[in-house]
Amino acid sequence: MPSTDQLGLQLSGAHAVAVDAYGKALHELQCYVGDPVASVDAALAEAPDLVMGQVLKGYLFGLSTDREALDVVKSCHDAAVRLPATGRERGHVAALGHLAAGRWHEAGRILEDVTIEEPRDALALLVGHQIDFFTGNTRMLRDRIARAMPAWSPGMAGYHATLSMHAFGLEEMGDYARAERLGREAVGIEPRDGWAQHAVAHVMEMQSRQHDGIAWMRDNAEAWTGDSFFQVHNWWHLALFHYELGEIDEALKLFDGHIYGEHSALALNMLDASALLWRLHLQGVDVGDRWAALAANWAPKAKDGNYAFNDAHAMMAFVGTGLEEPARLLLEAQDHAMAGTDDNAAFTREVGQPVTRAIKAFGEGDYATVVTLLRPIRGIAARFGGSHAQRDVIDLTLIEAAFRAGNGALARALSAERAVARPESPLSQLFLRRARALAA
Repeated sequence: MPSTDQLGLQLSGAHAVAVDAYGKALHELQCYVGDPVASVDAALAEAPDLVMGQVLKGYLFGLSTDREALDVVKSCHDAAVRLPATGRERGHVAALGHLAAGRWHEAGRILEDVTIEEPRDALALLVGHQIDFFTGNTRMLRDRIARAMPAWSPGMAGYHATLSMHAFGLEEMGDYARAERLGREAVGIEPRDGWAQHAVAHVMEMQSRQHDGIAWMRDNAEAWTGDSFFQVHNWWHLALFHYELGEIDEALKLFDGHIYGEHSALALNMLDASALLWRLHLQGVDVGDRWAALAANWAPKAKDGNYAFNDAHAMMAFVGTGLEEPARLLLEAQDHAMAGTDDNAAFTREVGQPVTRAIKAFGEGDYATVVTLLRPIRGIAARFGGSHAQRDVIDLTLIEAAFRAGNGALARALSAERAVARPESPLSQLFLRRARALAA
């Protein structure tokens, strides 16, 4: 009799012990806690022919956006493609192959078809959702999960994760009330669900509810930080609330501790560190030598050229420390990337390179060039991935460049625009005051 997971989906090549280990890995990934790589390795040690074990491990490395992880992704795909599999599992293997080749969009489309046929495939939903995030496909962040929701109900294994993904998709589409309700419901079911915690934080960020956000993040910090490999990003959200309130010391305290106290070399963690320091840099805050360790860890990745969103954040660190050589190598890597055939060629060409060059120009004091580079891409910035909250750094850089370039008309227009979008934000009010002063 074939082995199945907790939702009754067949797992080819499995037996009871391997199924349990695989289920543990999936649950850890759904909560962003523990060590899902170790858990799936345990499953594969028990059942080397577990095709979904190879797939899950490949996804874990493929979604890291680190170039050095690609060898593992390809190895997992090579192993999986030779194993017996069901039609559903072959869909996963094909998606993993596209991910290994940098074809993010095609991987997402295949997983879309997998979940249309089997909406209870929790792994396909989760990985597809993450691909939608990395490719900036805002509508699919919501609709991929919305399509599957009728097949899910309270009490099903992983129901909380489906709620949390739906919450984040709703938030990115501006449906804040429903997003917050579902995110809170998910946390109520599984307090360790870091994605649900993060979805509610995004709602509060977009609504400029800084005090609510601080309370939300601090009231249950033990739950979402415990053994979590997603906690750096959630600490970053807390730091953003303090930053918006002008509580710079609190933001720096979080940077020195939870966000970058361990000097992580993982791209996903360094993104958050760069994003926070750059926001402070835009405000003229002296962050001391904090850029140095971060830039040192970005430098070996300067030539990677495999994900444009990373490139922009690496350039922030190079500008922050005045490192010319890695900045030059990064721009050369982007030129090479744009000649490629994978999806990152378009990510870089359409958005990534203009943003990266604008950041470098800002560091050189060439604020007019910053304005020239950023204005045309604001409306399409989602194409290189990230969330609305993360991409807000583009608008912040443009606004500050307009002020520093002495372009009073544009600075006033952008400040007024932001005040409408975020009327309760203290930062919006600061920009309005600066615009009035510039006009006077």
